[in-house]
Amino acid sequence: MKTAIVYYSKHHGNTKKLLDAIAAKHPVTLIDVTEQPDADLSGYDRIGFASGIYYSAFARQVIAFAQARLPEGKDVFFIYTHGAPGGNFLKDIREAASARRCREIGEYRCQGYDTFGPFKLLGGIAKGHPTEAEIRNAVAFYEGLKS
Repeated sequence: MKTAIVYYSKHHGNTKKLLDAIAAKHPVTLIDVTEQPDADLSGYDRIGFASGIYYSAFARQVIAFAQARLPEGKDVFFIYTHGAPGGNFLKDIREAASARRCREIGEYRCQGYDTFGPFKLLGGIAKGHPTEAEIRNAVAFYEGLKS
């Protein structure tokens, strides 16, 4: 099954750590949305969207990419890291996938070190995340995706 993961991972690279671990064990194509904003996803069976959480949502670059470039009817999954606990972080990216009649096959989330916005004044939150166990769990999540 040919898989691409479209991602945005800046600041501390938390999300990219998860994706690199997945890519080290599995033949996935990682697409940095800032470097390949016009990537063609039509040849992939499964498409992942991965992002840190910014102001309680996926990065706007990933959402805009999904709205413009996600082919109809694909299997999709979501991977994300967040500093603050809880929240409806997937609302916008799920809406983009739903608009393209895609089938959601899973989501993985874990904490990630966060110094964005007001957290910088506090020295950041979720220090030490993602942990090695969280990274291993991301790989296990990918391996367990239903097709």
